[in-house]
Amino acid sequence: MSLNKHTHTRYEVFRQAAPMEQHGAGTMDLKEDQIQLLEETFTRMRQPDSSTVMLISAEIGLSEKETAQWFKERYAKWRQAEGLPPECGSVKD
Repeated sequence: MSLNKHTHTRYEVFRQAAPMEQHGAGTMDLKEDQIQLLEETFTRMRQPDSSTVMLISAEIGLSEKETAQWFKERYAKWRQAEGLPPECGSVKD
């Protein structure tokens, strides 16, 4: 997969991630091909282990911290879409 596309899309991540191209509070520009690979991986495994995160981050050009944060945010978004609390172990009253 080539990372030379110039199309950018904004995807929400926490500002805790190491800075890349950040715009505004908690946003980072990701290229379409980066998002595509992240989403493809997410469909196969929602919570990748640290080795997988390391390989993905190397392939798409993000830090491991940014990649792990993307998966954390995407997992929370998926849980909410499924009608579950955003974090595991949360209890709704």
